[in-house]
Amino acid sequence: MTKRPTATPGSDIEAWWASAVVYQIYPRSFADANGDGMGDLLGVTARLPYLQRLGVDAIWLSPFYKSPQADAGYDVADYRQVDPMFGRLADFDGMLRKAHSLGLKVIVDLVPNHTSDEHVWFQAALAAAPGSAERDRYMFRPGKDQVAGSGDGNLAPNNWKSIFGGPAWTRTTNPDGSPGDWYLHLFDTKQPDLNWDNAEVREEMRSVLRFWLDRGVDGFRVDVAHGMVKEAGLPDWDGVAAMVEGSTEAGHLPDAPGAHTEAVEPHTAHHSPDRTGDDHSGDHRASDVRSGDIHLGDDGGHQPVSPLYPPSPFFDQDGVHEIYRDWNRVLAGYDGDRMLVAEAWVEPAERLARYIRKDEMQQAFNFDFLLAGWNAQRMAVAIEDSLQAAASVEAPSTWVLSNHDTVRHTSRFGLADPTTFPKGIAAEDEQPDAGLGLERARAATLVSLALPGSAYVYQGEELGLPEHTTLPAEARQDPTFFRTNGIERGRDGCRVPLPWKSGEPGYGFADAYTGRLSSDGGTSDGVSSDGGSGHRPPAAPWLPQPQSFAELAADRQDGVEGSTLELYRSALSLRKSHGLGSGSFCWADMHDPELGVLAFQNRDVLVIANMGTVPTPVPDGYRVELSSAAGANAAGPAFGEPAVIGVAAEPAAVGAADGRTASRDADAESGVLAGGSLDVTVIAPNTAAYLVAG
Repeated sequence: MTKRPTATPGSDIEAWWASAVVYQIYPRSFADANGDGMGDLLGVTARLPYLQRLGVDAIWLSPFYKSPQADAGYDVADYRQVDPMFGRLADFDGMLRKAHSLGLKVIVDLVPNHTSDEHVWFQAALAAAPGSAERDRYMFRPGKDQVAGSGDGNLAPNNWKSIFGGPAWTRTTNPDGSPGDWYLHLFDTKQPDLNWDNAEVREEMRSVLRFWLDRGVDGFRVDVAHGMVKEAGLPDWDGVAAMVEGSTEAGHLPDAPGAHTEAVEPHTAHHSPDRTGDDHSGDHRASDVRSGDIHLGDDGGHQPVSPLYPPSPFFDQDGVHEIYRDWNRVLAGYDGDRMLVAEAWVEPAERLARYIRKDEMQQAFNFDFLLAGWNAQRMAVAIEDSLQAAASVEAPSTWVLSNHDTVRHTSRFGLADPTTFPKGIAAEDEQPDAGLGLERARAATLVSLALPGSAYVYQGEELGLPEHTTLPAEARQDPTFFRTNGIERGRDGCRVPLPWKSGEPGYGFADAYTGRLSSDGGTSDGVSSDGGSGHRPPAAPWLPQPQSFAELAADRQDGVEGSTLELYRSALSLRKSHGLGSGSFCWADMHDPELGVLAFQNRDVLVIANMGTVPTPVPDGYRVELSSAAGANAAGPAFGEPAVIGVAAEPAAVGAADGRTASRDADAESGVLAGGSLDVTVIAPNTAAYLVAG
């Protein structure tokens, strides 16, 4: 039933991170324990039992450090303190202890490319003279003369542009009021770039690593891991880099092969169209959509290069790897298989693999897979390229579909072109087909969780949450929205606070404050909305939630067969019981991405995803263990219509992922089953399934 084995990297690595499922927590939007409308660390602690029951192995927390919050905490003012918005350092310690007691590892965010402009170092730099030791910690430079030979310095040191829009340089003012030097900020003006050629900067970040390692954290997600080091001389560069960027092919964008230029609208997707057309049902050859292959020379050969060509002078510089070799040595001094995972928007996959060589980082996010969209050929290419690149350095791969910087895949997959990658969605933009997007998202989840390696889950995707696509402009807070004058809609739509209980204010976002949490991190009844103890009513969540969240709240899905929450619990349970994270990979005979069928074998599980337009027969000798198809349930139409055609097996008790039992009945023909089997004959379009022989 299998063919053409593909290298399976890291399957013999015993460290926990090699096969872990990691749940990303965006703290300000996860759970509110003090009723101020903002999530916090005590809220995280209160919901940890929910995550244990979900079946994940680890959590990753986005920044909770002291910060003026110009970029939602990615502008750090003090790397060793918790921002009062999220609590105290003691709250973090308590959360860490609770997580470890539940068997959950804890990864924290590290932001080494830049600090906040309110960091004590940058304030000292502003007060110091040009050329001082204080200024050498950052990227201060004199300006170029607008009038040649005048010394006016009125022009920025080079033409670099900020990732968030606008120029990447801001001029300072001297104590006497005269114009001063310029400082570099590849992101917001309040996020000055550190100078990683400075020995003091390197030692300070080693110290920060040790501070959190000493407290017991299990790893770090490294923000902008491909940044930090800049090309000597800071040369001009006419490209415009982006953190969330699709791959491009030679000749598909103007001016330079693969360069993202001003001629491309910044809020649209930059994943290149197929060479042979723009249909996305899977009728083009996978070899035609490989990313990063730019053909050079007369011998018909090709050389993989970055889609940013000529290469960016501030991203993916070779010098960054010495930093990670240094950090690897720091982590090696601690027990417990501590780890680093890179957020590095680097292509092609072979170049990304350099970040996870044995003496550098342990993991890197697989953005090729995230950017593939709902397309069998693109996804097949991303899987194969990723596994082969990781195998070349004997490291495991990772799989991710959404995060705090991207439009949620539930909504992306519901667009007319489900491979596009918009920079946010507003009410005046195309609105996704919610039902179709959810069907496809559920199917893609089964693919992701069945692949060998480590998988990352963004908070709320286990509930099938969509992007908030009608968020009013006055509610938006992302600096990208303001720095691009709204051309880029920004990332607020994927950062909306989670819905825990449908009938409560803020859909239960503040249940940890009002006292409505049950002992397992779920919700309980019988307490008034003010907590029943004289508490003031909780403030409204910091971002407004869409009405669709009422149907998708955790309490509406908990224990409901066919719900997205139960699908995730079942998939994670099967992933563990079959050892898929540390398993093998081989394309199956029925794998046919040109027809929209993605099929592979991992250990004893055959995974089939139908991304085409016609039903796919279940192969003889196999039975369906788990299907992404959603059936009728208490939450109503939000979970979609039946998509698997077949006949239910005889009723039998089957074990749910949380250890409870459920009776399989007529609803099973379109529902989700784990621990038993579903006698289906075909797998419908926009559906995926796990099958075993027998």
